[in-house]
Amino acid sequence: MSENATPIDPALQQEVAELIVSALNLDVAPTDIAPADSLYGEGLGLDSIDILEVALVVSKRYGFQLRADNEDNVRIFRSLESLTRHIAANRTK
Repeated sequence: MSENATPIDPALQQEVAELIVSALNLDVAPTDIAPADSLYGEGLGLDSIDILEVALVVSKRYGFQLRADNEDNVRIFRSLESLTRHIAANRTK
């Protein structure tokens, strides 16, 4: 099953939204992060440092590495939905 075909677990998606808000001390409710909204720039407004912070907490929480030099990072961090799919497909915990 390809990563895009991985069904989204609403509980996991909510957990990831809460992780992002908590890790970055964002002034937004996790439920206000729309699954398809961009995490970078216009959507949630994260920058590359924020993404590194998120990658670190995701790595610790779900047991797999998100590397800064991964060419798929643009796709992985495109939205809450894409990040959740990536976690679901790769998590070890």
